[in-house]
Amino acid sequence: MMGTASTRHDMSASERDRPVVLIVAQAFKGSMRAAEVAAGMAAGVERAGGRARVLLGSDGGDGLLEALGDRLSRRQEMSVTGPRGNPVTAEVGWLDEAVAVVESRMVCGLSALQPGERDPLVTTTRGVGELVELLASAGARELFIGLGGSATVDGGVGMARAWGWVPRDRHGTPLAEGGGALIDLDRLDPGDPPAPPTVRLTGLCDVTNPLTGPEGARVYARQKGASEEAEARLSRGLDRLAELAARAGQPDLAEQPGAGAAGGLGFGILFFGGGMLVPGAKWVLERLPFSESLGVADLVVTGEGAFDATSLDGKLTGEVVQAARSARIPVVLVAPSVRSAPDDVHVESGRGRWTRATLETRTAAAVARVLRLLPR
Repeated sequence: MMGTASTRHDMSASERDRPVVLIVAQAFKGSMRAAEVAAGMAAGVERAGGRARVLLGSDGGDGLLEALGDRLSRRQEMSVTGPRGNPVTAEVGWLDEAVAVVESRMVCGLSALQPGERDPLVTTTRGVGELVELLASAGARELFIGLGGSATVDGGVGMARAWGWVPRDRHGTPLAEGGGALIDLDRLDPGDPPAPPTVRLTGLCDVTNPLTGPEGARVYARQKGASEEAEARLSRGLDRLAELAARAGQPDLAEQPGAGAAGGLGFGILFFGGGMLVPGAKWVLERLPFSESLGVADLVVTGEGAFDATSLDGKLTGEVVQAARSARIPVVLVAPSVRSAPDDVHVESGRGRWTRATLETRTAAAVARVLRLLPR
């Protein structure tokens, strides 16, 4: 836990009388890292007269390792194939000698590309499969994979290529890398001999989308650089992948919540890796002193870069908001963009992209308003 001076045992009586404000901070995508968001919010809370208690959180995307912090026994870096075939360096966190945690975005994410390089027709998750193999060789027996922020829509086929799987068209020709080629998928050869991963895989999902259908992985294709035409092609390719899974006796995998996470990498973990999927935000919060911190809080502050209806569907801010409401603790939502929020949530938003100074000022204003409403 990241704390402030007000959490010390030798605090004065006047400090103890100040209301406790629990902050659950995460990165504001594309503008501020989680630690910077936490610092800005904490400064705002102190300006407003509250006593900040800070936790860093994540829902499986940006900031997952940062949120785990000192719960990690060690960190290391590994070099694997990036989303466009370029080498990238991914950081790995170890919870113990046999359990590792990675963020897939560091391997196949938008952050590994320049804006002009984004093209889910050709980007691949191959590096994730390579990383699994490297970690198995390093002694990992269990691996948690954060699935937020990917630049891919290849259904995890790229990952499977690293394990010997070969996707082929009806002529038996191997397909090119990327989601665009899946429209021609006719069969999946598992390699000779098959080489399934020896590591138990769990995907940490930031969304609940299935692989296919109108709410499938296709809905995030545009933000990864796809045109309308490319989105339709990617969707048909994922349909082919789901058909092959059904033909192999696993017709329900494509509909599992989270199968569409990271452009279908969630599905790949299920189908190729024999793994499982869990909500990332809940997984992270369970490993933080969230419940006990909530139990002593007078007010909760959380936020993200853009809050909308999907934020209440398994993402970190939604989980925090719902937990605070269930505990009947007032909650302040601080975000540059808020499209919809529960009526009983105090919202501070608007005016474009924020700096840390803006975040501090807006947090201070919102917290001060709510603290005046609290019973003395």
